[in-house]
Amino acid sequence: MNTVDSYKIGWIAALPIDRAAAIAVLHERHEAPEEFEQHPFDTNSYIWGQIDRHNVVIASLPAGVPGTRSAAVTVAKFLSSLPHIKIGLLVGIGAGVARPDQGQDIRLGDVVVSQPQGRTGGVIQYDLGKAKTGQVWEPKGILNTPPLVLLQAVAALQAEHEVSSPRIPTTLKEMYINNAQLWAITPLVHRPSTQGSKYMHQGFENDRLFKATFEHVEGDTCANCDPAYEIKRAARGAEDPWVHYGIIASGDTIIEDAATRDKILSDVGEDILCFDTVAAGVMHSFPCLVIKGISDYADSHKNDQWQRYAAATAAAYAKELLGWIPGGQHPKMGSIDEISLR
Repeated sequence: MNTVDSYKIGWIAALPIDRAAAIAVLHERHEAPEEFEQHPFDTNSYIWGQIDRHNVVIASLPAGVPGTRSAAVTVAKFLSSLPHIKIGLLVGIGAGVARPDQGQDIRLGDVVVSQPQGRTGGVIQYDLGKAKTGQVWEPKGILNTPPLVLLQAVAALQAEHEVSSPRIPTTLKEMYINNAQLWAITPLVHRPSTQGSKYMHQGFENDRLFKATFEHVEGDTCANCDPAYEIKRAARGAEDPWVHYGIIASGDTIIEDAATRDKILSDVGEDILCFDTVAAGVMHSFPCLVIKGISDYADSHKNDQWQRYAAATAAAYAKELLGWIPGGQHPKMGSIDEISLR
């Protein structure tokens, strides 16, 4: 039986589908350790398990309560019961910033990983800043940088991907084989004549990027959207997701408008790859690596068609990354005494 102290890695999932994907990549699923005593303040529900040589404990935000504050409360509760946790991963879906004309060729299902760049630690809170003279945006405070052991693992994995392909496609296949429900055959709304799993790649024909000035035409999909306003991108030879490293912008607003998205990009003035609504609430007290599967482009064409596949690709990357963290290398993070539980 594993002891509580043997669980060194905390995995935070924002949505139920993010949590499901995390469960699906576990090599083993464990019962809670017998001596585990959940703090009276802590209402989180935990999943315990193992990936490679690492014991992992998974928590998620309350259903229907998104946002940075909800994330901060979830993490505070997490650390109230598990103050010894050494490594943090925030894994789930996000909105990609695709700028193919600038070499930023992000597609649905790709993975974005936070990485320090310039004045940021990899995550920037776009709705907490101030305008300086000349309308130059300046952040109020800097979010924490991921622990060095995580950045070392990222560097090792980046080097590995220079000489060999990512294991994400292989891990996705393993997820489907080992978790029959993910492979459940259901009618696909976007392809009425075909069937398949929502955790599979949804087809390049359903990954469409439109000019910022073109608003979505009514309907659950972009079937009625004028292709004349679609941004043409080079074809990819395979469905395998790409991995991108850089800055993730976090705030409380779910962005579904291209004009709003582009104004934030202009105001912040950073090379942002992805938007999310959770990371800024986590990074102050639980410095971690943020891993996001891209499910939309933060515009009016946003829907949930790609969300499950994006959750799966993010979890698959996280699993591969953990394989590059040597056992026992788990630096101390902030204790619960440093975190407000209110």
